[in-house]
Amino acid sequence: MTSTSHYPIGVLIMAYGGPNSLAEIPGYLSDIRSGRVTTPAVLEEITNNYRQIGGKSPLLEISQRQVAAVNAQLDPARFKCYLGMRHWSPWIEEVVGQMVADGITQAVSVVLAPHYSKLSIAKYQEKIADGLAMHRGQIEFNHVASYHDAPPLIQAFANRLQETLQRWPADQRSQVHVILSAHSLPVRILKMGDPYDSQLHETAQLIADRAGLAEGQWSWSYQSAGRSPEPWLGPQLEAYIPTLAAQGIKNIISMPIGFVADHVEILYDIDIKAQSVARELGLRLERPPALNDDPLYIETLVEVIKRHAATWIN
Repeated sequence: MTSTSHYPIGVLIMAYGGPNSLAEIPGYLSDIRSGRVTTPAVLEEITNNYRQIGGKSPLLEISQRQVAAVNAQLDPARFKCYLGMRHWSPWIEEVVGQMVADGITQAVSVVLAPHYSKLSIAKYQEKIADGLAMHRGQIEFNHVASYHDAPPLIQAFANRLQETLQRWPADQRSQVHVILSAHSLPVRILKMGDPYDSQLHETAQLIADRAGLAEGQWSWSYQSAGRSPEPWLGPQLEAYIPTLAAQGIKNIISMPIGFVADHVEILYDIDIKAQSVARELGLRLERPPALNDDPLYIETLVEVIKRHAATWIN
């Protein structure tokens, strides 16, 4: 790796992507499913889910706010920020082409997801390589693999959790059970030695400790498993809530820690689907706001970007 500085250093910030209207859902699903046929039943189900959260994903607008906030914290003489999406516009490959056209020769890439997996973060990095090949570009990238234990990230989640606990009277807060969750992945990642599961549990423990949760006051669940025949990591959130109810728990905070922005896995899978299960069982379920452009999350991104760009900064 060279220490020669070529300013500006590119900063490619990436998110999953989401449909900006109901009409975009078929194309969006086709991209996610890599050409596998989407059945009419699945298309209708997904379309209905998006219809219930307003007919679109808010992910693009939130990601744009996050990038703008990061950009505002970086020296414009040294850094130039870009936003690319893995499964929708602005496509990562096209944004890499723009970076090549802009003369960027060194860049940091970071995904708006704190935990590494070969089935998630590595896929974004493959898109970058595809973009460089497509546009015959030469950009030296330093990839951020994960930032799951970054102190400001942990503090941001802990703050959200403590604020949500205050929705209950002080004498009831110790009886509130906290479910921390993240997007499920296929069980086979464990045999691959993938760090995703262990990183998530490390983050969860750090948040619980920082928020002052008692042992036994919180537990772990996965959510939003994909539609494929292979087994996925669990327990699934909507199936786990009845287990807690059977233990006599009446009050729950459902806090996703694998997501940093509001989108369908939060707005539908938790706020509608899991909430419906809780109501049927007579449970009260509350969810903290997503981090979105929380200053502590932006601080996390800025710190990790600067660290990965330090090689090039004289």
